[in-house]
Order: sequence, then C-alpha cells, then structure tokens
Amino acid sequence: MDVVIGDDGVPRCAWGASTPDYAVYHDTEWGFPVSDDRRLFEKVCLEGFQSGLSWLTILRKRPAFRAAFAGFDHEVVAAFDERDVQRLLADAGIVRHRGKIVAAINNAARARELVAEHGSIASYVWSWEPAGEQGRPFEVRATSPESTAMSKDLKKRGWTFVGPTTAYAFQQAMGLVNDHAPGCAAREEVAAARAAFTPPVSSVDSSGVSPAAAGSRPPADRTG
Repeated sequence: MDVVIGDDGVPRCAWGASTPDYAVYHDTEWGFPVSDDRRLFEKVCLEGFQSGLSWLTILRKRPAFRAAFAGFDHEVVAAFDERDVQRLLADAGIVRHRGKIVAAINNAARARELVAEHGSIASYVWSWEPAGEQGRPFEVRATSPESTAMSKDLKKRGWTFVGPTTAYAFQQAMGLVNDHAPGCAAREEVAAARAAFTPPVSSVDSSGVSPAAAGSRPPADRTG
C-alpha cells in the first residue's frame, strides 16, 4: 500500500489522501480501537450497505443513515417493522435496498441475543482480535483466518451480510488489526491507541470454548 504526502505535509495511506472526507476518516477513525456498541453495530450495518458500492458513498450518507436507523441503537432497530422498512425505502438519504435494510433489522435482533450471551457487542467482537496482532508484519490482504472464523460464527448465529471480506474490513476499521501502511502517520497513532486500550472481556460461550480461540477453529468458506 502506497503512502502519499498530503498538502498539509502529513503522510497517509494513499486512499486516505484521495479526498477530504477520506482524510478525516483515515486520520481520526479508521483503525482506532472501538468499544462502543453503537459504533460497532453501525459499522456492521454500513459494511453491509456498502456491498457493491464505495465506502466513500456510504461515508457521505452516514449522517442520514444514523438518523434513519435511530443512531444504530440495536434495541430500537430490532423492533423495526414493515412500516419502518417502507419508511427506509422512501428515504433518499440512504441506500434504498430492501435486502440490506431487512438484513440490518435482522442483525439488530441477533445483536440483542449476542448482548444477552456476552454482555456487550464489544466483548464479543474483541474476542476475535488476532493473537500477536501488535507485532504482525504489514501485509495487504482482504481476509484473515480470524475474519473468516468470525464470519462463520456470525452466520451460524443468524447474521447476514457478514462474509469474511466484510468481517475483515470491519476488523480493520474498528481497530482489531492495524492496516495503516508503514510510513503512514496514523500507523503509530493507532498502535499507541491500541496499547492504551483495554479490550472488554467476553464470556465463555455455551460450548465452553472462547471465541478468541479462532486458531483452533477450521477456516470457514470465504464466500458470501
């Protein structure tokens, strides 16, 4: 991944220097560790809506998405009904795709189940942080064993629009992996933020195996 020096003299990942919107997102959000359930649920939903589109399109529509989906409070979204689906389909500020809208509502209900089991969305999500991530050499990739395993587990739980590539993009954005390129100013900032961050602890699932033991699970099918 190339690094570009911006007009402000800051070295950034090339994609982060391509537009002002991306620069702000790159510098202040992407890769910084997140433990807030609303932000985590929002990102899962928006990754689903991005399918077939650019992230820039979704980023620019994010304020409208937040207004339309009750600030991505999963408890509220889980109660959405057909009237809400029709309301969302009529909202020109968001991506009006029935399948993606229904998936977000379904995933809200599944998130509620996840919270009942693990205490929070964050505790579940952070149980999938790759072991030894902080010392991992940089490489460009679209999936990982952990994103594949996380995707498989979410699908088993009834989540949709959560394939391995989507799961990896989610992990990149929420700070489970640091994929800022070497030489990018944000790479060290993200590393420092992660070093100061204490991940929430997930409970052991009903099988008695922590989801963190991703390495002990067989890789999932990387389709979908």
